[in-house]
Amino acid sequence: MGGCFSGDVRGGMEAVGGGGGGGARGRGPAAAAGPNEAVDHFFQGQALRLYTPLELSFSASKLRNMDALSKSDPMLVVYTKMDGRLEEIGRTEVILNSLEPLWITKAMINYQFEIVQPLVFRIYDVDTKYHNTPLKTLNLAQQDFLGEAFCNLSEIVTKFNHSLTLNLRNGSGHALQGTVTVHAEETASSRMAVDMQFHCLNLDNKDTFSKSDPFLRVSRLSESAVAIPICKTEVIKNNLNPVWRPITLTSQQYSSKDDPLLVECFDFDASGNHELIGSLQTTIAQLENLYNSKAGANFYSHKGQKKLKGQLFLDKFQEKVQHTFLDYISSGFELNFMVAVDFTASNGDPRVPQSLHYIDPSGRPNSYQQAILGVSEVLQFYDNDRRFPAWGFGAKIPRGSVSHCFNLNASTNDCEVVGVEGIMSAYSSTLYSVSLAGPTLFGPVISKAAEIASHSVQYGNNKYFVLLIITDGVITDQQETKDSIVRASDLPLSILIVGVGNADFTQMRILDADFGKRLESSTGRVATRDIVQFVPMREVQGGQVTVVQSLLEELPGQFLEYMRTRDIKPRPPQHASAPPAYPPPPPQL
Repeated sequence: MGGCFSGDVRGGMEAVGGGGGGGARGRGPAAAAGPNEAVDHFFQGQALRLYTPLELSFSASKLRNMDALSKSDPMLVVYTKMDGRLEEIGRTEVILNSLEPLWITKAMINYQFEIVQPLVFRIYDVDTKYHNTPLKTLNLAQQDFLGEAFCNLSEIVTKFNHSLTLNLRNGSGHALQGTVTVHAEETASSRMAVDMQFHCLNLDNKDTFSKSDPFLRVSRLSESAVAIPICKTEVIKNNLNPVWRPITLTSQQYSSKDDPLLVECFDFDASGNHELIGSLQTTIAQLENLYNSKAGANFYSHKGQKKLKGQLFLDKFQEKVQHTFLDYISSGFELNFMVAVDFTASNGDPRVPQSLHYIDPSGRPNSYQQAILGVSEVLQFYDNDRRFPAWGFGAKIPRGSVSHCFNLNASTNDCEVVGVEGIMSAYSSTLYSVSLAGPTLFGPVISKAAEIASHSVQYGNNKYFVLLIITDGVITDQQETKDSIVRASDLPLSILIVGVGNADFTQMRILDADFGKRLESSTGRVATRDIVQFVPMREVQGGQVTVVQSLLEELPGQFLEYMRTRDIKPRPPQHASAPPAYPPPPPQL
Protein backbone atom coordinates (compact mmCIF):
# COMPACT_ATOMS: atom_id res chain seq x y z
CA MET A 1 0.00 0.00 0.00
CA GLY A 2 2.76 2.32 -0.91
CA GLY A 3 2.48 5.88 -2.03
CA CYS A 4 4.24 8.34 -4.25
CA PHE A 5 3.55 11.91 -3.26
CA SER A 6 4.61 15.11 -4.91
CA GLY A 7 2.97 18.42 -5.70
CA ASP A 8 3.86 21.09 -8.23
CA VAL A 9 4.69 24.72 -7.62
CA ARG A 10 1.07 25.71 -7.02
CA GLY A 11 -0.40 22.26 -6.43
CA GLY A 12 -2.22 22.41 -9.75
CA MET A 13 -0.96 19.92 -12.32
CA GLU A 14 -0.58 16.32 -11.26
CA ALA A 15 0.85 15.20 -14.59
CA VAL A 16 -0.84 11.85 -14.87
CA GLY A 17 -3.20 10.24 -17.36
CA GLY A 18 -4.55 11.48 -20.64
CA GLY A 19 -3.86 10.40 -24.17
CA GLY A 20 -0.35 9.96 -25.44
CA GLY A 21 1.36 9.72 -22.10
CA GLY A 22 -0.77 7.07 -20.39
CA GLY A 23 0.47 3.57 -19.79
CA ALA A 24 -2.60 1.39 -20.14
CA ARG A 25 -2.40 -2.28 -19.35
CA GLY A 26 -1.05 -4.63 -21.91
CA ARG A 27 0.53 -1.95 -24.08
CA GLY A 28 3.87 -0.40 -24.75
CA PRO A 29 5.47 2.37 -22.73
CA ALA A 30 3.84 5.29 -24.53
CA ALA A 31 0.38 3.85 -25.14
CA ALA A 32 -2.75 5.86 -24.43
CA ALA A 33 -4.67 5.55 -21.19
CA GLY A 34 -7.97 3.73 -21.11
CA PRO A 35 -11.44 5.25 -20.86
CA ASN A 36 -11.32 5.34 -17.08
CA GLU A 37 -8.15 6.06 -15.13
CA ALA A 38 -9.35 4.23 -12.01
CA VAL A 39 -9.89 1.01 -13.94
CA ASP A 40 -6.54 1.29 -15.69
CA HIS A 41 -4.81 2.10 -12.42
CA PHE A 42 -6.30 -1.01 -10.85
CA PHE A 43 -4.96 -3.24 -13.60
CA GLN A 44 -1.58 -1.55 -13.37
CA GLY A 45 -1.54 -2.24 -9.64
CA GLN A 46 -2.52 -5.86 -10.25
CA ALA A 47 0.27 -6.25 -12.75
CA LEU A 48 2.66 -4.78 -10.19
CA ARG A 49 1.16 -6.85 -7.39
CA LEU A 50 0.78 -3.87 -5.08
CA TYR A 51 -0.47 -5.97 -2.20
CA THR A 52 0.92 -6.41 1.28
CA PRO A 53 2.50 -9.82 1.96
CA LEU A 54 1.48 -11.16 5.38
CA GLU A 55 2.76 -14.10 7.38
CA LEU A 56 0.07 -15.91 9.38
CA SER A 57 0.98 -17.83 12.52
CA PHE A 58 -1.36 -20.02 14.58
CA SER A 59 -1.99 -21.36 18.06
CA ALA A 60 -4.92 -23.11 19.72
CA SER A 61 -6.18 -23.60 23.24
CA LYS A 62 -8.35 -26.10 25.14
CA LEU A 63 -8.75 -28.44 22.17
CA ARG A 64 -10.86 -31.57 22.52
CA ASN A 65 -8.92 -34.71 23.37
CA MET A 66 -9.67 -37.42 20.81
CA ASP A 67 -7.12 -39.98 22.04
CA ALA A 68 -7.75 -42.51 24.79
CA LEU A 69 -4.26 -43.02 26.19
CA SER A 70 -2.67 -39.68 25.29
CA LYS A 71 -3.60 -36.25 24.01
CA SER A 72 -4.56 -35.18 20.50
CA ASP A 73 -1.87 -34.58 17.86
CA PRO A 74 -3.24 -31.41 16.20
CA MET A 75 -2.51 -29.94 12.77
CA LEU A 76 -4.10 -26.78 11.32
CA VAL A 77 -5.10 -26.27 7.68
CA VAL A 78 -5.91 -22.76 6.42
CA TYR A 79 -8.05 -21.97 3.39
CA THR A 80 -9.10 -18.87 1.53
CA LYS A 81 -12.45 -18.67 -0.22
CA MET A 82 -12.19 -17.79 -3.90
CA ASP A 83 -15.32 -17.48 -6.05
CA GLY A 84 -17.26 -19.64 -3.63
CA ARG A 85 -14.61 -22.37 -3.54
CA LEU A 86 -12.16 -23.19 -0.77
CA GLU A 87 -8.51 -22.99 -1.76
CA GLU A 88 -5.93 -24.39 0.63
CA ILE A 89 -3.03 -22.03 1.26
CA GLY A 90 -1.11 -23.89 3.96
CA ARG A 91 -0.76 -26.64 6.56
CA THR A 92 1.11 -26.52 9.82
CA GLU A 93 3.25 -29.29 11.24
CA VAL A 94 1.74 -31.88 13.60
CA ILE A 95 2.22 -31.09 17.30
CA LEU A 96 2.43 -34.33 19.27
CA ASN A 97 0.39 -34.91 22.40
CA SER A 98 -0.90 -31.35 22.95
CA LEU A 99 -4.21 -29.61 23.55
CA GLU A 100 -2.49 -26.20 23.58
CA PRO A 101 -0.50 -26.26 20.31
CA LEU A 102 1.72 -23.38 19.21
CA TRP A 103 2.58 -24.17 15.61
CA ILE A 104 5.85 -23.05 14.03
CA THR A 105 4.89 -23.40 10.37
CA LYS A 106 3.50 -20.16 8.93
CA ALA A 107 1.19 -19.48 6.01
CA MET A 108 1.76 -16.64 3.55
CA ILE A 109 -1.11 -14.58 2.16
CA ASN A 110 -1.31 -11.35 0.19
CA TYR A 111 -3.51 -8.74 1.84
CA GLN A 112 -5.59 -6.69 -0.60
CA PHE A 113 -7.52 -3.84 0.95
CA GLU A 114 -10.05 -3.51 -1.85
CA ILE A 115 -11.58 -6.99 -1.56
CA VAL A 116 -13.07 -9.14 1.20
CA GLN A 117 -10.78 -12.12 1.86
CA PRO A 118 -12.63 -14.89 3.78
CA LEU A 119 -10.45 -17.39 5.65
CA VAL A 120 -11.29 -20.82 7.04
CA PHE A 121 -9.18 -22.59 9.69
CA ARG A 122 -9.66 -26.33 10.30
CA ILE A 123 -7.90 -28.34 12.99
CA TYR A 124 -7.39 -32.10 12.81
CA ASP A 125 -6.08 -34.74 15.21
CA VAL A 126 -3.63 -36.71 13.07
CA ASP A 127 -3.71 -40.45 13.74
CA THR A 128 -0.44 -41.98 14.90
CA LYS A 129 -0.15 -44.28 11.89
CA TYR A 130 0.04 -41.22 9.59
CA HIS A 131 2.82 -39.42 11.46
CA ASN A 132 5.40 -40.40 8.84
CA THR A 133 3.17 -39.40 5.92
CA PRO A 134 4.21 -36.18 4.14
CA LEU A 135 1.87 -33.40 5.22
CA LYS A 136 0.94 -32.40 1.67
CA THR A 137 -0.31 -35.90 0.89
CA LEU A 138 -2.09 -36.45 4.18
CA ASN A 139 -5.75 -37.44 3.62
CA LEU A 140 -7.72 -35.11 5.89
CA ALA A 141 -10.85 -37.27 5.69
CA GLN A 142 -8.99 -40.00 7.59
CA GLN A 143 -8.16 -37.70 10.53
CA ASP A 144 -10.33 -36.72 13.50
CA PHE A 145 -11.90 -33.28 13.04
CA LEU A 146 -11.36 -30.99 16.05
CA GLY A 147 -13.23 -27.96 14.76
CA GLU A 148 -13.13 -25.00 12.41
CA ALA A 149 -13.33 -21.21 12.58
CA PHE A 150 -14.03 -18.43 10.09
CA CYS A 151 -13.08 -14.79 9.68
CA ASN A 152 -12.08 -12.25 7.08
CA LEU A 153 -8.44 -11.22 6.78
CA SER A 154 -9.41 -7.60 7.44
CA GLU A 155 -10.77 -8.64 10.84
CA ILE A 156 -7.28 -9.82 11.82
CA VAL A 157 -5.28 -6.84 10.54
CA THR A 158 -7.57 -4.30 12.20
CA LYS A 159 -6.99 -5.77 15.67
CA PHE A 160 -4.32 -4.46 18.02
CA ASN A 161 -1.17 -6.56 17.50
CA HIS A 162 -2.82 -8.15 14.44
CA SER A 163 -4.14 -11.07 16.54
CA LEU A 164 -7.65 -12.54 16.57
CA THR A 165 -8.99 -15.41 18.69
CA LEU A 166 -11.96 -17.39 17.38
CA ASN A 167 -14.18 -20.06 18.90
CA LEU A 168 -14.18 -23.41 17.15
CA ARG A 169 -17.32 -24.87 15.59
CA ASN A 170 -18.28 -28.16 14.04
CA GLY A 171 -19.21 -28.58 10.39
CA SER A 172 -22.81 -27.61 11.13
CA GLY A 173 -21.87 -24.34 12.83
CA HIS A 174 -22.46 -25.49 16.41
CA ALA A 175 -19.97 -24.45 19.09
CA LEU A 176 -17.19 -26.85 20.05
CA GLN A 177 -14.60 -26.81 22.80
CA GLY A 178 -11.47 -24.84 22.05
CA THR A 179 -10.25 -21.69 20.35
CA VAL A 180 -7.78 -20.84 17.60
CA THR A 181 -5.70 -17.65 17.55
CA VAL A 182 -4.39 -16.21 14.29
CA HIS A 183 -1.63 -13.60 14.15
CA ALA A 184 -0.66 -11.64 11.01
CA GLU A 185 2.77 -10.09 10.55
CA GLU A 186 3.91 -7.79 7.76
CA THR A 187 7.22 -8.61 6.17
CA ALA A 188 9.95 -6.10 6.99
CA SER A 189 10.47 -5.29 3.29
CA SER A 190 6.97 -3.80 3.01
CA ARG A 191 8.11 -0.83 5.13
CA MET A 192 11.17 0.03 3.05
CA ALA A 193 11.07 3.11 0.81
CA VAL A 194 13.44 5.49 -0.92
CA ASP A 195 13.19 9.28 -1.24
CA MET A 196 14.63 10.73 -4.44
CA GLN A 197 14.87 14.20 -5.92
CA PHE A 198 15.54 14.68 -9.63
CA HIS A 199 16.63 17.53 -11.84
CA CYS A 200 17.33 17.73 -15.56
CA LEU A 201 19.62 19.77 -17.78
CA ASN A 202 19.23 20.82 -21.39
CA LEU A 203 15.94 19.11 -22.13
CA ASP A 204 14.76 19.06 -25.75
CA ASN A 205 12.18 21.81 -26.31
CA LYS A 206 8.82 20.60 -27.64
CA ASP A 207 7.03 23.99 -27.72
CA THR A 208 7.23 26.57 -30.50
CA PHE A 209 6.53 29.83 -28.72
CA SER A 210 7.67 28.91 -25.21
CA LYS A 211 9.61 26.21 -23.40
CA SER A 212 8.43 22.72 -22.48
CA ASP A 213 6.48 22.04 -19.27
CA PRO A 214 8.32 18.88 -18.18
CA PHE A 215 7.42 16.16 -15.71
CA LEU A 216 8.86 12.71 -15.02
CA ARG A 217 7.03 9.41 -14.90
CA VAL A 218 8.63 6.32 -13.35
CA SER A 219 7.38 2.90 -14.45
CA ARG A 220 8.32 -0.61 -13.52
CA LEU A 221 8.99 -2.94 -16.45
CA SER A 222 7.12 -6.22 -16.17
CA GLU A 223 8.55 -9.54 -17.32
CA SER A 224 6.80 -9.00 -20.65
CA ALA A 225 8.49 -5.56 -20.97
CA VAL A 226 5.23 -3.67 -20.39
CA ALA A 227 5.86 -0.32 -18.67
CA ILE A 228 3.47 0.08 -15.73
CA PRO A 229 3.51 3.57 -14.13
CA ILE A 230 4.20 3.68 -10.39
CA CYS A 231 5.08 7.31 -9.73
CA LYS A 232 5.32 10.76 -11.25
CA THR A 233 6.62 14.21 -10.42
CA GLU A 234 4.79 17.50 -10.59
CA VAL A 235 4.88 19.69 -13.70
CA ILE A 236 7.48 22.48 -13.93
CA LYS A 237 6.21 25.11 -16.33
CA ASN A 238 8.27 26.69 -19.09
CA ASN A 239 11.63 25.24 -18.02
CA LEU A 240 14.25 23.09 -19.79
CA ASN A 241 16.35 22.71 -16.62
CA PRO A 242 13.68 21.66 -14.10
CA VAL A 243 14.21 20.74 -10.45
CA TRP A 244 11.34 18.66 -9.10
CA ARG A 245 10.19 18.12 -5.55
CA PRO A 246 11.23 14.82 -3.90
CA ILE A 247 9.24 11.68 -4.63
CA THR A 248 8.90 8.50 -2.57
CA LEU A 249 8.96 4.98 -3.97
CA THR A 250 8.11 2.02 -1.75
CA SER A 251 9.62 -1.45 -2.04
CA GLN A 252 6.19 -2.70 -3.07
CA GLN A 253 6.40 -0.44 -6.09
CA TYR A 254 9.96 -1.13 -7.21
CA SER A 255 10.10 -4.69 -5.76
CA SER A 256 13.87 -5.23 -5.94
CA LYS A 257 16.66 -2.70 -6.25
CA ASP A 258 17.78 -4.59 -9.37
CA ASP A 259 14.39 -4.77 -11.13
CA PRO A 260 14.24 -2.65 -14.31
CA LEU A 261 12.57 0.76 -14.23
CA LEU A 262 11.68 3.13 -17.07
CA VAL A 263 12.06 6.88 -16.45
CA GLU A 264 10.28 9.04 -19.02
CA CYS A 265 10.22 12.82 -19.35
CA PHE A 266 7.11 14.37 -20.90
CA ASP A 267 6.06 17.85 -21.98
CA PHE A 268 2.74 18.41 -20.20
CA ASP A 269 -0.36 19.16 -22.28
CA ALA A 270 -3.66 20.13 -20.66
CA SER A 271 -5.51 17.84 -23.11
CA GLY A 272 -3.71 14.85 -21.62
CA ASN A 273 -1.76 14.20 -24.82
CA HIS A 274 1.63 14.67 -23.19
CA GLU A 275 4.55 14.63 -25.63
CA LEU A 276 7.53 12.42 -24.84
CA ILE A 277 10.81 14.32 -24.55
CA GLY A 278 13.02 11.32 -23.80
CA SER A 279 13.44 8.19 -21.70
CA LEU A 280 15.99 5.91 -20.09
CA GLN A 281 16.00 2.46 -18.48
CA THR A 282 17.54 2.03 -15.04
CA THR A 283 17.17 0.38 -11.61
CA ILE A 284 17.02 1.67 -8.04
CA ALA A 285 20.59 0.42 -7.54
CA GLN A 286 21.79 2.33 -10.62
CA LEU A 287 19.99 5.49 -9.48
CA GLU A 288 21.79 5.18 -6.13
CA ASN A 289 25.11 4.92 -7.98
CA LEU A 290 24.13 7.92 -10.10
CA TYR A 291 23.54 9.95 -6.95
CA ASN A 292 26.81 8.88 -5.32
CA SER A 293 28.83 9.66 -8.45
CA LYS A 294 27.05 12.99 -9.08
CA ALA A 295 26.95 11.98 -12.73
CA GLY A 296 24.07 12.41 -15.18
CA ALA A 297 22.11 9.81 -17.16
CA ASN A 298 21.19 10.54 -20.77
CA PHE A 299 17.61 10.78 -22.02
CA TYR A 300 17.10 9.39 -25.53
CA SER A 301 14.08 9.35 -27.82
CA HIS A 302 12.01 6.21 -28.30
CA LYS A 303 11.92 3.74 -31.21
CA GLY A 304 15.60 2.90 -31.21
CA GLN A 305 16.76 6.42 -31.95
CA LYS A 306 19.83 7.49 -30.02
CA LYS A 307 19.32 11.23 -30.21
CA LEU A 308 20.21 12.91 -26.93
CA LYS A 309 17.21 14.67 -25.36
CA GLY A 310 18.69 15.90 -22.09
CA GLN A 311 20.28 14.61 -18.88
CA LEU A 312 18.85 13.36 -15.58
CA PHE A 313 20.55 13.97 -12.21
CA LEU A 314 19.73 12.99 -8.62
CA ASP A 315 20.00 15.59 -5.85
CA LYS A 316 18.76 13.20 -3.16
CA PHE A 317 18.70 9.43 -2.60
CA GLN A 318 17.73 8.30 0.88
CA GLU A 319 16.44 4.91 1.98
CA LYS A 320 14.07 4.84 4.92
CA VAL A 321 11.59 2.75 6.87
CA GLN A 322 8.07 4.19 6.93
CA HIS A 323 4.78 3.30 8.56
CA THR A 324 2.34 1.28 6.47
CA PHE A 325 -1.43 1.41 6.13
CA LEU A 326 -1.74 -1.64 8.39
CA ASP A 327 0.46 0.01 11.05
CA TYR A 328 -2.19 2.72 11.37
CA ILE A 329 -5.22 0.44 11.14
CA SER A 330 -3.96 -2.03 13.75
CA SER A 331 -3.12 0.78 16.18
CA GLY A 332 -6.68 2.06 16.37
CA PHE A 333 -7.13 4.23 13.27
CA GLU A 334 -10.52 3.82 11.59
CA LEU A 335 -12.11 4.26 8.19
CA ASN A 336 -15.61 5.64 8.76
CA PHE A 337 -17.98 4.90 5.89
CA MET A 338 -20.71 7.28 4.69
CA VAL A 339 -23.09 6.94 1.74
CA ALA A 340 -25.24 9.33 -0.33
CA VAL A 341 -27.82 8.06 -2.86
CA ASP A 342 -29.24 9.90 -5.87
CA PHE A 343 -33.07 10.03 -5.79
CA THR A 344 -33.56 12.32 -8.79
CA ALA A 345 -36.35 11.63 -11.28
CA SER A 346 -33.92 10.72 -14.08
CA ASN A 347 -33.52 7.33 -12.39
CA GLY A 348 -37.03 6.42 -13.53
CA ASP A 349 -40.12 5.30 -11.63
CA PRO A 350 -38.93 2.73 -9.03
CA ARG A 351 -42.06 0.67 -9.70
CA VAL A 352 -41.07 -0.23 -13.27
CA PRO A 353 -38.28 -2.68 -14.18
CA GLN A 354 -36.53 -0.12 -16.40
CA SER A 355 -35.82 2.12 -13.39
CA LEU A 356 -32.33 2.15 -11.93
CA HIS A 357 -34.04 2.05 -8.51
CA TYR A 358 -36.26 -0.95 -9.32
CA ILE A 359 -36.28 -3.54 -6.52
CA ASP A 360 -36.34 -6.93 -8.26
CA PRO A 361 -38.68 -9.40 -6.46
CA SER A 362 -36.21 -12.18 -7.30
CA GLY A 363 -33.69 -10.52 -5.01
CA ARG A 364 -31.22 -9.52 -7.71
CA PRO A 365 -29.72 -6.21 -6.55
CA ASN A 366 -30.02 -3.10 -8.69
CA SER A 367 -26.99 -0.93 -9.50
CA TYR A 368 -27.43 1.19 -6.37
CA GLN A 369 -27.68 -1.86 -4.14
CA GLN A 370 -24.65 -3.44 -5.81
CA ALA A 371 -22.50 -0.37 -5.14
CA ILE A 372 -23.71 0.01 -1.52
CA LEU A 373 -23.19 -3.68 -0.73
CA GLY A 374 -19.84 -3.96 -2.46
CA VAL A 375 -18.18 -0.94 -0.84
CA SER A 376 -19.75 -1.27 2.62
CA GLU A 377 -18.91 -4.98 2.90
CA VAL A 378 -15.22 -4.10 2.49
CA LEU A 379 -15.15 -0.97 4.66
CA GLN A 380 -17.32 -2.20 7.54
CA PHE A 381 -14.40 -4.05 9.14
CA TYR A 382 -12.42 -0.81 9.45
CA ASP A 383 -15.24 0.99 11.32
CA ASN A 384 -15.43 -0.03 14.98
CA ASP A 385 -19.06 0.79 15.77
CA ARG A 386 -20.37 0.04 12.25
CA ARG A 387 -22.78 2.95 12.41
CA PHE A 388 -22.86 4.63 9.01
CA PRO A 389 -24.22 8.08 8.07
CA ALA A 390 -26.59 7.58 5.12
CA TRP A 391 -28.19 10.35 3.08
CA GLY A 392 -30.31 10.82 0.01
CA PHE A 393 -30.47 13.79 -2.34
CA GLY A 394 -32.66 15.09 -5.14
CA ALA A 395 -36.06 13.98 -3.81
CA LYS A 396 -39.14 15.60 -2.36
CA ILE A 397 -39.37 14.33 1.19
CA PRO A 398 -42.67 13.70 3.03
CA ARG A 399 -44.35 16.89 4.19
CA GLY A 400 -41.54 18.92 2.75
CA SER A 401 -39.88 20.31 -0.36
CA VAL A 402 -37.08 18.95 -2.53
CA SER A 403 -34.04 18.17 -0.37
CA HIS A 404 -30.47 17.76 -1.50
CA CYS A 405 -29.31 16.14 1.74
CA PHE A 406 -31.81 14.20 3.84
CA ASN A 407 -31.34 11.28 6.26
CA LEU A 408 -32.18 7.89 4.78
CA ASN A 409 -33.44 6.67 8.15
CA ALA A 410 -36.16 9.40 8.14
CA SER A 411 -34.81 10.76 11.41
CA THR A 412 -34.45 14.49 11.77
CA ASN A 413 -31.64 14.33 14.32
CA ASP A 414 -29.50 11.27 13.57
CA CYS A 415 -28.20 10.35 10.11
CA GLU A 416 -26.64 7.04 11.15
CA VAL A 417 -27.90 3.53 10.45
CA VAL A 418 -26.56 0.32 11.97
CA GLY A 419 -24.57 -2.03 9.76
CA VAL A 420 -24.76 -2.84 6.08
CA GLU A 421 -28.26 -4.21 6.61
CA GLY A 422 -29.29 -0.84 8.05
CA ILE A 423 -28.16 0.96 4.90
CA MET A 424 -29.98 -1.48 2.62
CA SER A 425 -33.17 -1.32 4.67
CA ALA A 426 -33.15 2.49 4.85
CA TYR A 427 -32.53 2.71 1.09
CA SER A 428 -35.49 0.43 0.29
CA SER A 429 -37.80 2.24 2.70
CA THR A 430 -36.87 5.64 1.30
CA LEU A 431 -37.84 4.60 -2.23
CA TYR A 432 -41.45 4.28 -1.09
CA SER A 433 -41.57 7.38 1.10
CA VAL A 434 -40.13 10.10 -1.16
CA SER A 435 -40.96 11.48 -4.60
CA LEU A 436 -38.07 11.46 -7.07
CA ALA A 437 -37.35 15.00 -8.20
CA GLY A 438 -34.18 16.96 -8.98
CA PRO A 439 -31.85 18.58 -9.89
CA THR A 440 -28.64 16.63 -9.13
CA LEU A 441 -26.56 18.52 -6.56
CA PHE A 442 -23.47 17.11 -4.84
CA GLY A 443 -22.44 20.21 -2.89
CA PRO A 444 -24.78 19.74 0.12
CA VAL A 445 -23.87 16.08 0.82
CA ILE A 446 -20.14 16.71 0.39
CA SER A 447 -20.36 19.69 2.72
CA LYS A 448 -22.23 17.57 5.28
CA ALA A 449 -19.59 14.83 5.12
CA ALA A 450 -16.84 17.46 5.44
CA GLU A 451 -18.61 18.92 8.47
CA ILE A 452 -18.51 15.51 10.20
CA ALA A 453 -14.83 15.02 9.28
CA SER A 454 -13.94 18.51 10.49
CA HIS A 455 -15.77 17.97 13.78
CA SER A 456 -13.89 14.70 14.29
CA VAL A 457 -10.50 16.37 13.84
CA GLN A 458 -11.23 18.58 16.84
CA TYR A 459 -11.39 15.51 19.07
CA GLY A 460 -8.58 13.37 17.65
CA ASN A 461 -6.81 12.29 14.52
CA ASN A 462 -7.51 8.56 14.36
CA LYS A 463 -10.56 8.69 12.06
CA TYR A 464 -10.54 8.91 8.27
CA PHE A 465 -13.86 9.27 6.45
CA VAL A 466 -14.96 7.73 3.16
CA LEU A 467 -18.03 9.13 1.39
CA LEU A 468 -19.65 7.00 -1.33
CA ILE A 469 -21.89 8.93 -3.74
CA ILE A 470 -23.99 6.90 -6.20
CA THR A 471 -25.59 8.86 -9.03
CA ASP A 472 -27.17 8.37 -12.44
CA GLY A 473 -26.68 11.79 -13.95
CA VAL A 474 -24.84 14.99 -14.55
CA ILE A 475 -24.47 17.41 -11.65
CA THR A 476 -25.95 20.88 -12.06
CA ASP A 477 -23.87 22.51 -9.30
CA GLN A 478 -20.43 21.79 -10.72
CA GLN A 479 -18.72 24.87 -9.29
CA GLU A 480 -20.30 24.48 -5.86
CA THR A 481 -19.23 20.83 -5.91
CA LYS A 482 -15.68 21.84 -6.85
CA ASP A 483 -15.64 24.41 -4.04
CA SER A 484 -16.81 21.83 -1.48
CA ILE A 485 -14.22 19.29 -2.66
CA VAL A 486 -11.39 21.84 -2.51
CA ARG A 487 -12.41 22.79 1.04
CA ALA A 488 -12.61 19.10 2.00
CA SER A 489 -9.15 18.31 0.60
CA ASP A 490 -7.58 19.48 3.86
CA LEU A 491 -9.71 17.04 5.87
CA PRO A 492 -9.41 13.29 6.56
CA LEU A 493 -11.89 12.51 3.79
CA SER A 494 -12.00 10.63 0.49
CA ILE A 495 -14.93 10.71 -1.93
CA LEU A 496 -15.89 7.73 -4.07
CA ILE A 497 -18.36 8.37 -6.90
CA VAL A 498 -20.11 5.58 -8.80
CA GLY A 499 -21.95 6.46 -11.98
CA VAL A 500 -24.88 4.16 -12.80
CA GLY A 501 -26.88 4.06 -16.03
CA ASN A 502 -25.89 5.44 -19.43
CA ALA A 503 -25.59 9.19 -18.82
CA ASP A 504 -22.70 11.31 -20.08
CA PHE A 505 -20.34 11.39 -17.10
CA THR A 506 -17.75 13.76 -18.58
CA GLN A 507 -18.24 16.28 -15.76
CA MET A 508 -17.59 13.57 -13.18
CA ARG A 509 -14.19 12.88 -14.69
CA ILE A 510 -13.30 16.54 -14.12
CA LEU A 511 -13.89 16.04 -10.38
CA ASP A 512 -11.37 13.18 -10.39
CA ALA A 513 -7.92 14.76 -10.67
CA ASP A 514 -6.43 11.74 -12.45
CA PHE A 515 -6.32 13.61 -15.74
CA GLY A 516 -3.67 16.18 -15.11
CA LYS A 517 -5.04 18.98 -12.98
CA ARG A 518 -6.19 19.35 -9.41
CA LEU A 519 -9.50 21.04 -8.76
CA GLU A 520 -9.60 24.79 -8.34
CA SER A 521 -12.29 26.64 -6.41
CA SER A 522 -14.18 29.73 -7.53
CA THR A 523 -11.79 31.81 -5.42
CA GLY A 524 -8.70 30.35 -7.12
CA ARG A 525 -7.72 28.02 -4.29
CA VAL A 526 -6.27 24.69 -5.50
CA ALA A 527 -7.10 21.40 -3.80
CA THR A 528 -4.43 20.26 -1.34
CA ARG A 529 -4.65 16.72 -2.67
CA ASP A 530 -6.77 14.52 -4.91
CA ILE A 531 -9.56 13.03 -2.78
CA VAL A 532 -12.05 11.96 -5.49
CA GLN A 533 -12.23 8.63 -7.29
CA PHE A 534 -14.88 8.25 -10.00
CA VAL A 535 -15.87 5.00 -11.73
CA PRO A 536 -18.78 4.53 -14.19
CA MET A 537 -20.30 1.13 -13.44
CA ARG A 538 -20.94 0.38 -17.12
CA GLU A 539 -17.20 0.41 -17.84
CA VAL A 540 -16.41 -2.38 -15.39
CA GLN A 541 -19.51 -4.60 -15.53
CA GLY A 542 -18.71 -8.00 -16.96
CA GLY A 543 -14.96 -7.39 -16.81
CA GLN A 544 -12.13 -8.76 -14.71
CA VAL A 545 -12.30 -5.89 -12.24
CA THR A 546 -15.29 -4.97 -10.07
CA VAL A 547 -16.45 -1.43 -9.49
CA VAL A 548 -15.52 -1.86 -5.82
CA GLN A 549 -11.94 -2.87 -6.59
CA SER A 550 -11.37 0.05 -8.94
CA LEU A 551 -12.96 2.46 -6.45
CA LEU A 552 -11.05 1.33 -3.38
CA GLU A 553 -7.63 0.55 -4.83
CA GLU A 554 -6.32 4.09 -4.26
CA LEU A 555 -7.90 4.62 -0.84
CA PRO A 556 -4.97 3.35 1.30
CA GLY A 557 -2.66 5.71 -0.59
CA GLN A 558 -4.96 8.68 0.01
CA PHE A 559 -5.15 7.74 3.69
CA LEU A 560 -1.36 7.52 3.96
CA GLU A 561 -0.86 10.80 2.09
CA TYR A 562 -3.07 12.60 4.60
CA MET A 563 -1.35 11.03 7.62
CA ARG A 564 2.22 11.44 6.39
CA THR A 565 1.88 15.02 5.19
CA ARG A 566 0.56 15.94 8.65
CA ASP A 567 3.19 13.87 10.43
CA ILE A 568 0.50 11.79 12.15
CA LYS A 569 2.07 8.59 13.47
CA PRO A 570 0.45 5.27 14.38
CA ARG A 571 -0.29 4.85 18.05
CA PRO A 572 2.27 2.98 20.17
CA PRO A 573 1.57 -0.76 20.57
CA GLN A 574 -0.83 -1.49 23.40
CA HIS A 575 0.17 -4.32 25.70
CA ALA A 576 -3.34 -5.35 26.49
CA SER A 577 -4.59 -8.78 27.37
CA ALA A 578 -5.49 -11.17 24.56
CA PRO A 579 -8.54 -10.09 22.59
CA PRO A 580 -11.75 -11.86 23.55
CA ALA A 581 -12.92 -14.79 21.49
CA TYR A 582 -16.14 -14.34 19.57
CA PRO A 583 -17.96 -16.54 17.08
CA PRO A 584 -18.47 -14.75 13.76
CA PRO A 585 -21.29 -16.09 11.61
CA PRO A 586 -20.05 -18.95 9.45
CA PRO A 587 -19.85 -18.08 5.74
CA GLN A 588 -21.90 -19.92 3.15
CA LEU A 589 -19.49 -22.55 1.86
